[in-house]
Amino acid sequence: MDIAIVGAGAAAVGLLDTLAATADSPGAITVFEPSPHLWRGRPYGPDLDTVLVNAPPAIMSIRHLDFGHYAAWLGMRSQAHLDERLGQPLVPRALYGEYLAHTAETALAVLREVGWRVRVVTARVIGVARSGANWSLRTEDGRGHEADHVALCVGGGTPQDHYGLGGASGFVDDPYPLARTLERVAADSNVAVIGSGLTAVDIVVSLAARGHTGLITLLSRSGVLPHVWQRPVDHRPQHVTAERVAALHHEHGAVTLEDLIGLLRTELAEAGEDFEAFAAELLAAETDEPVRRLRAQLDAVDDPRIGRRVLQETAHSVGPYAWRLLPEPDRMRLRRHFRMATSVASPMVPVNAATMMRLLDSGQLAVAVGVRKIEVAEGVFRVRRDDGERTFDAVINAVNPPPRAIPRMAGPLVTALLADGSAELHPAGGLVPADPRLHVVGDLAGGGPFITSSIAGIAAQAARAAQTIVAAGD
Repeated sequence: MDIAIVGAGAAAVGLLDTLAATADSPGAITVFEPSPHLWRGRPYGPDLDTVLVNAPPAIMSIRHLDFGHYAAWLGMRSQAHLDERLGQPLVPRALYGEYLAHTAETALAVLREVGWRVRVVTARVIGVARSGANWSLRTEDGRGHEADHVALCVGGGTPQDHYGLGGASGFVDDPYPLARTLERVAADSNVAVIGSGLTAVDIVVSLAARGHTGLITLLSRSGVLPHVWQRPVDHRPQHVTAERVAALHHEHGAVTLEDLIGLLRTELAEAGEDFEAFAAELLAAETDEPVRRLRAQLDAVDDPRIGRRVLQETAHSVGPYAWRLLPEPDRMRLRRHFRMATSVASPMVPVNAATMMRLLDSGQLAVAVGVRKIEVAEGVFRVRRDDGERTFDAVINAVNPPPRAIPRMAGPLVTALLADGSAELHPAGGLVPADPRLHVVGDLAGGGPFITSSIAGIAAQAARAAQTIVAAGD
């Protein structure tokens, strides 16, 4: 069996890790990745130490269902990065990238030991087509490659330039790596950051760490800031579990959003908590004043109630499985609350929240909603809002790519697959294979999980793809 893996980020690492554990017949693997930062992808390459992994180790394992795999790799290193308030290690993303690289290299070593031929091609794949029983891949250097199975692990899309500012002096279209882009921002400049999610938080915290003295303003349509992680408590979900979801599916032949709400309601009731009050608090995040909400979130880091903790854990562990079983009308209901849901499921860490709060209280940081237009005029950026106009010296784009967007670098490859009839676009975005020998893992997977950036979700997709490939070769 000859497997071509296009892309070498977290999805490829999860795929290789499962192949190493399950593939008993030797074959060949070719990994195509033009980036010099193998296995890390865009999010986990070398960067500032202020760019932290925004999640505890238990939900960052790239080995499917082995929730201690990443923590075991961290070992004693976790002590150097222990956050006292959260009681968990908060490591720079570049260190997490080392974990991904170690996992990939370990998997490749295991595969080589049992006879697999492995190579890495440092070129971008720009074309792929079915050729009889095989696939023919073409790289940008003009070379051809053959494979029995193709796994697309190309990562997420690129940030969108909603205001057409590309090419303007002082505009940063893609902030990562911050170590490079923030060097272009003068320390006393008046900075606008488009967006208010985790990327915007990274930018603000990193600017502060560099001694930025100018004003910073988050420009956001919603004004919703990420929630804040709470200190873990000794509670493991008993009702919101994959086993209970599977039982519902077996019993009724379907799983609805009301079924999932019922499981959460029971979970909270047994802990003596009121589901209705919890739901009202969650929905209020969509309309609450953002500074007040952030202050309340910081005050609740040690709150013993389990509601948000259960949602945050199970969104990553149970969510990808439950999402596949939900009927489309229920998925549409959840999509209407996507910004709030991602804010809860992917919170910021307390140390970053504290920095944000300090800057907000001092007046150096502000959150502005109702942006209508951003224009470049006479060397400055003019931002028109409902309540008037302000000018900025620099604008940094922190807008997340839409879920399941096609990465710019993968555009020619996706176009070739669609033209060949090997894949089709999913109505909700992403790519769906039309050939069982094509596998899409990660954000580009059509019909993939609701929270597409979840490492646990990526690990689950990668494991399924690897198992399907191995079964096809038996």
